[in-house]
Amino acid sequence: MSNIVSEIIGEIKARDPNQPEFHQAVEEVVTSLEPVLKKRPEYVKAKMLQRIAEPERLMMFRVPWVDDQGQVQVNRGFRIEMNSAIGPYKGGLRFHPSVNLSILKFLAYEQVFKNSLTTLPMGGGKGGSDFDPKGKSDNEVMRFCQAFMSELFRHIGPDTDVPAGDIGVGGREIGFLFGQYKKLRNEFTGVLTGKGLNWGGSLIRPEATGYGAVYFAAEMLATRGETLKGKTCLVSGSGNVAQYTVEKLNEMGAKSVTLSDSSGYIYDPAGISPEKLAFVMDLKNVRRGRMQEYASKFKGATYTAVNPKLDHNPLWAHKAQCAFPSATQNEVNGIDAQNLIKGGVYVVSEGANMPTTPEGISVYLENKILYGLGKAANAGGVATSGLEMAQNSMRYSWTREEVDNRLKMIMKSIHKACVEAAAAYGHPGNYVIGANIAGFLKVADSMMDQGVV
Repeated sequence: MSNIVSEIIGEIKARDPNQPEFHQAVEEVVTSLEPVLKKRPEYVKAKMLQRIAEPERLMMFRVPWVDDQGQVQVNRGFRIEMNSAIGPYKGGLRFHPSVNLSILKFLAYEQVFKNSLTTLPMGGGKGGSDFDPKGKSDNEVMRFCQAFMSELFRHIGPDTDVPAGDIGVGGREIGFLFGQYKKLRNEFTGVLTGKGLNWGGSLIRPEATGYGAVYFAAEMLATRGETLKGKTCLVSGSGNVAQYTVEKLNEMGAKSVTLSDSSGYIYDPAGISPEKLAFVMDLKNVRRGRMQEYASKFKGATYTAVNPKLDHNPLWAHKAQCAFPSATQNEVNGIDAQNLIKGGVYVVSEGANMPTTPEGISVYLENKILYGLGKAANAGGVATSGLEMAQNSMRYSWTREEVDNRLKMIMKSIHKACVEAAAAYGHPGNYVIGANIAGFLKVADSMMDQGVV
């Protein structure tokens, strides 16, 4: 690591102590950009990396609401508007007890480069709350969403900041949030993405992140003259991303054998067929049950409960060729990555944001596997959010086939940009360096054009 890179990372860490997830995201990007800083010293002079790491605007606010027992509850809300150099802020809202400033800053920072890679004119942002929708009634979720939007509405708009969903924020939550925004602003506009199809949503939006991660894996495999057909795949999570990753893998002739939730994971050596996936979708999306029910329903499937004392996740130790981490950040550590390699995995396409620790990434790179990091591989979700924004602007809806084809072409473009940037800066085949450089250059050059603002 060069002195200038060390100085930049040290400066950012000193300014924002006690934000480990944010530090991790910054360090991954900044170290990848070392070849760029050598060729383009004007970025160093303009303090471009320090400016990109500093949010343009950060809102933190109180969210009081009343539960079904009439008790007043208080949560904390956030919106981080990270960078608008190439378009309005765009990024999801996460409702989860783990939400804090460090996690949201890491997500907003990643979102800047991810959105840049999509080729669409979108800046980066992120937000959310430490509210936990799990176990809450629909009325409680509605009251919380209305209270949350009663503050957030002041800061967002279709040409300013367009939030979407993330962990804990699905179609139900987006509906409640949009309804309150519409009431407060007295306007019907494309201010949120992930909306219902009857009121401005886009076909393929729920599926997009999972589909995109599979399309990206297919592009990586094509560089070795291979396809997904016949491949065995490990998938973590059981939300939207994981569900539609499994659906697209089935369509492309691959077999998914795992899914998980916060309690544990299931392993089904026969594969999660379309019929079994339909059960999972009903279980998680409608009944809001636990994955353990899958093993009770289908013979041959086993369930393994989470053991917090283990230094690894046994889900990643099963034999397979492909892995799709689709649950949450830092779910794959160095030991897990080694287990993946031992089990025969040579393709990793990340559906979640930063699901692999730095130690795990080092294992991938040392073994020269096909590794699509989150900001590239899971960009299909925000890309289709951008397509939803375009349809809202036109007051028009594209067909399922049109949206899916556009998504597929965007993922091809992202893959091409990563490959070309990695090769241009002396690291052919390294998707980490390629994605970070390609995403950075567009944003940095735009900021240079617009002056010190």
